[in-house]
Amino acid sequence: MSSQSAVRAAVAVAVAANLPVILWGAPGTGKTSSVLALGARLGLSVEVVVGSIREPSDFSGLPVLRDGGTWFAPPRWAERLAAAGHGLLFLDELTTAPPAVQAAMLRVVLERTVGDLTLPDEVRIVAAANPPDQAADGWDLSAPLANRLIHLHWQVEAADIAEGFATGFGVPEPAPAPSPAAVARARALVGAFLRVRPELVLAVPDSPERAGRGWPSPRSWEMAARAVAACELGMAARTSATGEDGEAARTSAAGEGGKVSEDVVAELVLGAVGEAAGFELISWLRNLDLPDPQTLLTDRHAPLPDRVDRLYAVLGAVVSHVLADGSPQAWEQAWTVVARVARSAPDVAAGAARSLARGRPAGAALPHTMLELAPILRSAGLLR
Repeated sequence: MSSQSAVRAAVAVAVAANLPVILWGAPGTGKTSSVLALGARLGLSVEVVVGSIREPSDFSGLPVLRDGGTWFAPPRWAERLAAAGHGLLFLDELTTAPPAVQAAMLRVVLERTVGDLTLPDEVRIVAAANPPDQAADGWDLSAPLANRLIHLHWQVEAADIAEGFATGFGVPEPAPAPSPAAVARARALVGAFLRVRPELVLAVPDSPERAGRGWPSPRSWEMAARAVAACELGMAARTSATGEDGEAARTSAAGEGGKVSEDVVAELVLGAVGEAAGFELISWLRNLDLPDPQTLLTDRHAPLPDRVDRLYAVLGAVVSHVLADGSPQAWEQAWTVVARVARSAPDVAAGAARSLARGRPAGAALPHTMLELAPILRSAGLLR
């Protein structure tokens, strides 16, 4: 998959996963037309909002009197999206928006709030920008706004342009939205990674240029986890599962031949948290080689990893699998896995015990294995 093809596929995955994304590229390279074509392919109405011709009130709302109080009236583009119930908000020429306009966009991108109107959850957000030195009266993106977006680099390659002129510029196949179970698995994996690399949880860049791109924060790690879930990499693609769920994990991302494309997940993860932190996460996921959670629940003798970071990842995956399953049987079986881990890594087991206890399903009995976990449960604050 070429670099531009990977970026196009990454945009489709981000839109399906409802992740706000920004395309960086030189003027005249087809960013806007590609977004419009994707919207048409998905059957979404596209509202184009150009930063250079907007005022802060176009995002924060214009104060008017209403029913004896002040109402921050939203602009017409927001009303149209709200009335439709779904759509694609395309924030074009973002680096031509002055700082006051960028500040007004913050709640729009993160909370989907425009004035006193909240956009429906089914409204997707895509932005595009030229590098500030190539934009008319260009501005760097503010760090808070940049940290709310996944940054993708729109590169023009001669072969892609030549083929597009000859046969038409293709639009990626729509990607499925990640399931709650996939998101829970991915969050558990990213959480396990951050336990062993805590210095990467937050790393605010020290220059405006770098702060205007992707950088690590709890918010951008959440976006990275959702991106991993949308591509079903990490645990799902690395386990030995061969059933329906395992097969779906290998074919859900936008890749050639129906296979998961690591190029796509790399574009999204690096765009969320930056290159240094993103490459570390991808390398860590690639080398996990973890057992399937279902195998651990049913086979008490299935081998467990030796490394602490892998134990965190395994228990996180087991807990997310059990909570998504919701059955008393799976919940009870999970305590056996926790007990096995507790014998060698009690601190790892304590976190999983807290999560399991909070998610106890109705009708689930307390298993006998919990007796040997009394010290762990006490340290986790679950026993007095």
